[in-house]
Amino acid sequence: MKKELVLAIEEKERQLAKLKEHIDKSSVCAELYNKVVLEKAILKKELEDSQKNKFVEGVKNLLPRKKTLICDYFKK
Repeated sequence: MKKELVLAIEEKERQLAKLKEHIDKSSVCAELYNKVVLEKAILKKELEDSQKNKFVEGVKNLLPRKKTLICDYFKK
């Protein structure tokens, strides 16, 4: 899974390099470039999420966090 994501990101980078040359020439190329940028960002986020430790993330969600209230900023 991780290797597939890395390969897909590399492919998107190659596509972006090719499209970057033609952005100014055509609005279709500019739109396609923007679409590929979004797809690459999604793939990067999936790769980042796959590398996170699921157990640690679950524990972080269970532990209560002290919420800062607006009145806490005025206490002195």
